[in-house]
Order: sequence, then structure tokens, then C-alpha cells
Amino acid sequence: MGHGNSKAGMESSSDESARGDGSSRADRIKKKLHLSRSHFRRHHRHAGATVSSAHNLTKLLKEEDFAGIALLRLITAEMQFKDKWLACVTLGEQTFRTCVTDQTDKPTWNSEKKLLLEKNGAHIARISVFETNRLSKNNLVGYCEIDLLEFLTQDSDTDIGKFDLFDPSSKAIVGTITLSCFIEDPMETEKNFARRILSIVDYNEDGNLSFNEFSDLIDAFGNQLAANKKKELFRAADKNGDGVVCMDELAELLAVHQEKEPLITCCPVCGEILEVPDRLNSMIHLTLCFDEGTGNQVMTGGFLIDKQAANGWMFKLTEWAHFSSYDIGLRSGSSASHILVFDRRKKRLVEELIDSKIVLSMRAIYQSKVGLGVMDQGAKDILQSMSEKQGKKMDSVESAKDIPKFVEFFKDQLNLDEAKYPLEHFKTFNEFFIRELKPGARPIAHMECDDIAVCAADCRLMAFKTADDSLRFWIKGRKFSIRGLLGNEACSSAFIEGTLVIFRLAPQDYHRFHSPVSGTIEMFVNIPGCLYTVNPIAVNSKYCNVFTENKRVVCIISTADFGKVAFVAIGATMVGSITFSKKLGEYVQKGDELGYFSFGGSTVICVFEKDRIKIDEDLLENSERSLETLVSVGMQLGISTKKKSDVGSSNMEKLVLQA
Repeated sequence: MGHGNSKAGMESSSDESARGDGSSRADRIKKKLHLSRSHFRRHHRHAGATVSSAHNLTKLLKEEDFAGIALLRLITAEMQFKDKWLACVTLGEQTFRTCVTDQTDKPTWNSEKKLLLEKNGAHIARISVFETNRLSKNNLVGYCEIDLLEFLTQDSDTDIGKFDLFDPSSKAIVGTITLSCFIEDPMETEKNFARRILSIVDYNEDGNLSFNEFSDLIDAFGNQLAANKKKELFRAADKNGDGVVCMDELAELLAVHQEKEPLITCCPVCGEILEVPDRLNSMIHLTLCFDEGTGNQVMTGGFLIDKQAANGWMFKLTEWAHFSSYDIGLRSGSSASHILVFDRRKKRLVEELIDSKIVLSMRAIYQSKVGLGVMDQGAKDILQSMSEKQGKKMDSVESAKDIPKFVEFFKDQLNLDEAKYPLEHFKTFNEFFIRELKPGARPIAHMECDDIAVCAADCRLMAFKTADDSLRFWIKGRKFSIRGLLGNEACSSAFIEGTLVIFRLAPQDYHRFHSPVSGTIEMFVNIPGCLYTVNPIAVNSKYCNVFTENKRVVCIISTADFGKVAFVAIGATMVGSITFSKKLGEYVQKGDELGYFSFGGSTVICVFEKDRIKIDEDLLENSERSLETLVSVGMQLGISTKKKSDVGSSNMEKLVLQA
């Protein structure tokens, strides 16, 4: 483009309005602005679809929810041995990674990323440090979790902090990491954005702009309002009338004007049309989409979890060969091997661990007509026999030797500090599997309010206003129905169009289930059946009907606030027994233990009568994305609609989710 003199006259037109290739200077600037668009769209994916918004918001952010845009910088670390290192930052549904360092025990990255912080949104960042292995996969060596809102509001003279890194299996300290984090003033954020935009046309890089340079940039926006204002803006900044304006002064003027009358109505990077009246979300979008940092390396984004961001090339190749991918939503259960769920407490995506061989075998059985044909021809009996034999084995003294291996496999998803007894207390595997927790390990939300229901298990939860919604977003079985689930004896007309909540327990979970409501146990109904797996691969299969064909026990609880609630405990592969600890006619308080599952994963389904409960919005929103929510016993589930509660809908957002 040339580096012409910045003192070009204001009224003169560009002598490069056309070139031999027919492209004007404005066209070439526009191309430069859009240079990263294809890269941006390729790497920013959400729920299986391309997201054009830089901050991945499914809804616009309100002023009262905006906490700021934080600039997080990973500076350096001190490790116990030398290697090539990379680090990842996970916040909410986004993960970013640094470059790989040279061989050292003191890796230095100086990598940064701008992160949107919401007052009631994700604010616990997970920092993961990996040693690299390009031939297979990179190994997680240490991690830490930092509450960014807490860090940013601490009483300190510095924005730099040093944090211990913990081994994911032993929780021993394996090193330290130093980082900085601060929030810019919103006006300063807009000034920085304007500076980065203006620097594109500072051809001779002297920090000054001529009118021609500024005019080229405004024309590239394609905004007629901005084009009409460019002379007025430039004159306002050119106080001495010499035809040259300091870029910092012009950036400040543009930022102030953008607040009053936005000139940029289309994102120059991704092309998204910005809503003119919505200044806050436009500012957030532009700042995050055009993130070139402060001169340090900007972390690479587009990942969902740290394991995905840290994959080595050979590992990625094997994933491609097996047609597997990291994604969220239904696809992660039905056709991909990485099941991602949303952790409600930490407000981020986490991966559910499951052996890849088991995934392949489940796909072969549950995702094909041939596989289910085999099931119909006697494999159901084989599953029953296997489950019974495995149950007996897990009750034997010899099974205790499997406990350490189980703990090691699920090391990052088991908190043994919560268990009532130490590992050596358990004489069989099943004793460990149905372990109790310490008193107070699972606080019950709003214990004094019986019109607030709570989660019944440590599990992955899906919630739907009606059974029809569940069929649209999650259950793909051939003939699923509420009557088929409950059976004729327990089903009533009020349940048919009622609200459905699915609590799926994985093997690593605490396997005792609790009452979501307060009431009297009115009925138990045992329904014999198969022992299909309750993994999403089977639930999402169109060839079988897990919930209406599996063995299950239906418990009807009569309540004052929710009417009758059907609590269904469903058996699954390797789950030979469902044990209820409460008896017919007993009164249960919400949060009271109802029973437990023996070895294996399983599911509880609660059916509420029509229009008797308002499920919490975050649970419904995730479920509509076919995304399971990781919850714990006692977390709030929803509120009764029978009468106006003291905790009204206007206060629902203020209720704190309890772990």
C-alpha cells in the first residue's frame, strides 16, 4: 500500500483509489480487517454450529450482569523437572492455550487472553499445565482453580499472583504458576480497541494519521453515517490544523463518539451486524473479537476443554480415524467418544471419563439395527446374567483390590475427602461403591422451604417441561411415554403431560439417591425389565427404549406443594440391585436418603404433575441444547407453582446454588 507522508491534505483524494487489479485502497483495508474471519469462524464452534459472536453469548448481557473484561496473562511457572510445557485456561465453555516452551523447568509464556466476566456467570478459571509429547498425547502435570472475581477484588497493590499447581491424582503440589489479571475501565477498553483499528492504516507506523489514512479506514467500514462524520471527527481531533492527528487522540475521540453515536455497526473481523442501541454488547463483541492483546502472545482459542486443547498430533490423528470429536450436545452422546457435561457449580464444561473400548462396543450394540437384533435374540439374558455375576463378584472380599484401580482411573472426578470412611474401611468393592458421605457434605438448598425442590443425586441432569420436549432434545427411543415409564398402576392423567427430570449417575458418582421433595411415600411398584446401559449412546438410540424397557422401581411421593411426584429408580448394565431405605407410609424430608444403587451407573427419573413445578432456567436452557448439567445432591431444582412463594420469580436469580 505504500508508506506515504502522513501530512497529506485533508481535502485531497487518495491517488490509490484504483490499481491495476481493480481494487481500491479501502477494499484492501477491508480485506485486511477481515483477514482473520475464516480462521475465527473455523475455530469458534458452539453446540455443533458456527458462532459468529466473539463472546459466545446465547443471549445478550444485561448491564447489571456485566462484571468487566479481564485481561488474564500467564507469565511463568516453576516445575519439578525439565520438559517442553504448554498451559491452558478454561472459563465457562471456552478454553485457550499458550504456545509450547523450550525444554526447561521454568517455562515462560507471557501469553494473555481477554475474558468476559459476568457477576452471576462463570468466574472460576482452571489453569492446566501439560508436559508435551507430540507422538501420543500431552500429559496433565498440574492444575489450579482461581476465582477471578475474588482475585480481582482482593485488597492488594499488585495484579500479579502466584498459585500452587496440584497433581490431579494425589493433589500434591507439583509446582507454581505466576499470572496477572486486571479489568480495564470500559472507556479504556474502547480506546484500546480504537487504537488497534486505527493502527491498520498507520502505514508508516509513526503513531500519526493523515486524513486520507483515516478516511480509508472509515470507508472500509461501509457505514454511511461514519462516512458522513469523518471530516467532522478529524477536524475535532486536529486542533492545530496541520492535517495530522496523533493516533491516541483520535482513538479517544472515536471511543467517546462510539458511546454517543456508534460508527461501527458491523464487526470488522467476523462480519456480525451489531445492534446499534446495544452499546454494552457491541463493545464486548468488538473487544473480544479483535483481541490483539498488549503486544504479548495471544492465547489460541476455539477449544471446549483443556484436554482437547492439549492434544498431540498423533492423538488428533487417531481421533480423526475413529470419527470422534469434541463437541457439546446430543452428538457427544450418540456419535462421539467424548461426553461433555456442564458443571453447574463451576460453570464450565467437563469431560465424563469412559473407557474408549466400552464406547466402541456400546456404539456397535445400541446405534445399529444389527446390534439391537443381537440383543433381541438372547443378548438381554446375557446382560442379565453378566450383571448378576458381576454383582456377586463385587460383593466378594477379593473385589476390594479393584478399589485403588477405580480411584486411579477417576482420580480427577472423585473427592475421597467427602467420604464418611477412609478407603481401608471398605472390605468389598460394593461397600466402597455405595459409600456414605460425611454429614454436611451435601448442603440442602433452602431446607426450610418445602416449596423448593432439590436435586436427587450427584449426577448429570436433563430437565424438560414435558415428555414431548424430552423426545425432541434427548430421548430418541422408539416408543417412550410417561405411561410406559411409570406403568399403569402408578401412572395418572396428571403425570402424562408433566415435567420430566432425568438424573443420570456415572460409575464415579456417589451412588445414594435422595428425595427431591418433602412428602409421604404412598406407593412402591416393581417393574421387571432389561438391563441396557443408561449411557447417552443408548438413550439417544432410535433402536431401543432404555427407560421403558429397563428394570425399575417406581415410588410415588405425596406432597403438599408439588402434588404427587413419581420417583423412578432405573437399573442398568452391571446394576444388579436397587435398594430403597425408606418404607411405605414413611414421611421424608427433602434431601433425606431414599436408597442406593449397587455397582454400575444408573438413572433416577422424577415426573412432576403438570404445571406443578417451575424448573430453574439454567437447567432448562442446557437441556434445550441437549447438554447435561453436572449437579450434586441438594442443589436447587425448581420451585412449586401451587402458590406464590416468599421466594418469588423475581428473586429466583438471587438464590445461590449450593454444592
